[in-house]
Amino acid sequence: MKMLSLFSGIGGIDLAAQWAGIETVAFCEIEPFCQKVLKKHWPNVPIFEDVKKLGREALEDAGIGRVDIVAGGYPCQPYSLTGERKGHEDDRALWPEMFRIISEVRPDWVIGENVAGHVSLGLDNVLSDLESVGYSTQAFIVPACSVGGYHRRDRVFTVANIDSKRVERSIKKQIFREPHIPFRQIGKSFQEAERRFDSFESRLCRSLYGLPNGVDRIKALGNAVVPQQIYPIFAAIAEIERCKDAI
Repeated sequence: MKMLSLFSGIGGIDLAAQWAGIETVAFCEIEPFCQKVLKKHWPNVPIFEDVKKLGREALEDAGIGRVDIVAGGYPCQPYSLTGERKGHEDDRALWPEMFRIISEVRPDWVIGENVAGHVSLGLDNVLSDLESVGYSTQAFIVPACSVGGYHRRDRVFTVANIDSKRVERSIKKQIFREPHIPFRQIGKSFQEAERRFDSFESRLCRSLYGLPNGVDRIKALGNAVVPQQIYPIFAAIAEIERCKDAI
């Protein structure tokens, strides 16, 4: 399966997708520091800078064909409980751009990520938008502590599928029976994730003096999607697609 990654940050969503055997074929990320991180870990994957200029035509011009999944953690500031909660009136509310791309690309699957405050502000609009163009939707709140993190970090994940409501029921069963993936699990890829995303223990939080790109690193980690939180969703999607292929 191939995925288009929007609002990619430092690649938390894409690392989880990689664990599930899903290939990211393009990123869209505007922050220069995050672009450097993506280039380091995925040197052969193109990076688009501006989501407002990205669409089906731009992807085709770059030689990128059909994508199976569009995933992205669109900006949370319009919905966060710690902000002004202006919702769609906030100029950082970029869900409409993600929805425009989804409508043009028409992937089989859509995965959105945001803060838990999105549930009481804006999530209904996201689900309504997706359903208006034929997707079945389901939202899940998954805290980091449920997958072995030392902080709560509630996040809402929106999963949408174009195929059928049977798939919607199946993915819910798959996600909640998927074994947890602790931060300390032995394995090269998880040790890599620990180094990149275990920000609650990081020395970065102790002092920024003398640390190259220190402020950028803290900002990137703060905005990052913890891959262990979203991995069960990708694993469930991969399993559902395998079962469909076997029929």
